[in-house]
Formats: sequence, structure tokens, C-alpha cells
Amino acid sequence: MEIRVSPTRMELLGLKRRLATATRGHKLLKDKLDELMKNFFELVEANQRLRLSVEEDLARSAGGFAMARAVSSREVLEAAIATSRGEAALTAGTTTKMGVEVPVFSQQMTPALGNGFGMTETSAELDEAVELLAASFGAMIELAQAEKTVELLAAEIERTRRRVNALEYVLIPRLQEQIKYIAMKLEENERANLTRLMKIKDMVRNK
Repeated sequence: MEIRVSPTRMELLGLKRRLATATRGHKLLKDKLDELMKNFFELVEANQRLRLSVEEDLARSAGGFAMARAVSSREVLEAAIATSRGEAALTAGTTTKMGVEVPVFSQQMTPALGNGFGMTETSAELDEAVELLAASFGAMIELAQAEKTVELLAAEIERTRRRVNALEYVLIPRLQEQIKYIAMKLEENERANLTRLMKIKDMVRNK
């Protein structure tokens, strides 16, 4: 590999400073990468548990709706759902996690979905299914927040890994080679200068 650099002490000093900076940067990025990976795997595990919980709640709610359909007519079910006075609002914001901007969702539900049902007209199965579905909304919003955070952390991990690899396998080795090359050239120049001085000294002594 051809090294294009001026073999001067000034250049050597500058390269050593760049190497020190690159080495510190590599350590900081490596530490960041390790912490990102730790947080990522913890979040993935929590996300998997949350997803299983949400899927179980939705399955139970769907089963409840199926039971309600079995004991009530379609017209009664549609009328009960249509007259529900439940309202929900979602607020979206952001926060910072390991230097990554991630979403924060919050919900407001007043009154709870299903409060508008007439107890004499609807079955207990329908009321229970709707309450379970309403209760699962918070977990679903939390799941959406967690999954987006996982996605953003994964992208940041990949960016950080590329930077770590670029420093570790490209920039730092190149700087080390350049420093080695200049140091060798300076040593050669010093030896050549010393040889010339000794020859001059011998010539003066002979005269």
C-alpha cells in the first residue's frame, strides 16, 4: 500500500495527535455500542413479553365477542356498540434513550369503552369482552412504543457499529502505518546526516 505523507516531524506530531483522538473516539463508541446492545436485548425481551400479553388479551376479547354473538342477536350487538360513549385520545411525544430520540405515547380514555351499554340489553360476555378490549388499549400503545424504540435502537446500533469498524479497521491502522513510515524515514535521514557529518569530520581532520 502506497503511503502518501510528508516525512516531517511536524506531520508526525499531527498524525500522533490524530491517532490519539481516533483511539479515544473508538473507545467511547465501543462503550456506547456495548451499552446500546445491552439496552436493545433487554428491550427486545420486554417487548416479547408485552406482545404475548397483548395477544392473549385480544384472543380472550375475541372469544368473548364470539360468546356474546352466540347469546345475543347481531342487531343487539351492533346497537350496543353504536351507543357506546367511550372516547379515547392519544398523545405522542419523544424522549432520549442512549442518545437516540424515541417515541413516548400516552392515552386518555373517558369514560371507559362500554359504559354506554345497557346491562339489561347486553350479555355479560359482551360487557366483559369490551372491558377487556378497552383495558388492552394501554398495553397495545405501550407495545407500539416499545417496538418503535427497538427499531430505532437497532438502526443506531448499526450506525455505531459501522463507525467503530471504520475506526478500528481503517483509520487507526492507516494512521499507525503513516506514523511508522514517517518515523522510519526520519531515522533514515538522521543516519544519513550522521554519516555525512562523520565524513566531513574525517575530511577536516585529514587536512
